[in-house]
Amino acid sequence: MLLGAHVPSKSPLAAADERGAQVLQLNLSSPRAWRDPVPRPDAADLWADPRPIYVHAPYLINVVSADPDVRSRSSHSLQVTCTAAATIGAAGVIVHTGHGPKGEDVEVGRGRWRSVLERLETHVPVLLESTAGGQRPVARTTDQVLALFEALDGVAVPLGFCLDTCHLYAGGEELVAATERLRAHLGRIDLVHLNDSRDPRGSSRDRHANLGGGTCPPQELTAAVAAADAPTVIETPGDATDHTADLAWIRERLGAG
Repeated sequence: MLLGAHVPSKSPLAAADERGAQVLQLNLSSPRAWRDPVPRPDAADLWADPRPIYVHAPYLINVVSADPDVRSRSSHSLQVTCTAAATIGAAGVIVHTGHGPKGEDVEVGRGRWRSVLERLETHVPVLLESTAGGQRPVARTTDQVLALFEALDGVAVPLGFCLDTCHLYAGGEELVAATERLRAHLGRIDLVHLNDSRDPRGSSRDRHANLGGGTCPPQELTAAVAAADAPTVIETPGDATDHTADLAWIRERLGAG
């Protein structure tokens, strides 16, 4: 099982080394702005690095929005992110599943996702990540995640699932049971975002905490990672020192298990 971290976009390989990361995740453009990625001078180094590298798409992407402009920008942003991810040999592009408008059947949002993916051109897998915060999510609970993947059955682009422990917990799920059910129905979990939660189970709030410093039961976090059996990336607060401590926290518990 590979354990790593989301690292700064500047000098990501050095940042991963500093954290002792066996796998890394980064942004290729601002996560909170509609800006296209630009060519990276370290693209060849990223491609050559033996560790799996994942790219997180901008957080603004919401393909199920009621606003046609937001949907258009979201579709474009996902496409250019996937194209840029291919230039560094990325193992996958993670994207949040988003939130629909008030009063709209969630089935409409699933249809919008299918429409976007049918137009997407990429050989880099797209990893859909469930959400925690916001209103009217298209995929917060386990039932919603499974319904979305059922609606996307047969799309041509490579598709996978990214499990976020904070998101599942904030969505009201028991982490181990939810992880086991998702893996059983989807066939595999492609990536884990391992984050503790600042808020209680069922809060619907996406606020990450350092491992062991939040409200998630430590045994649930550890057992969920083991049950997922997938590359695992922390997205916890702080700098390299904090991330190194978080990785040591999970390594120690997995080793003890």
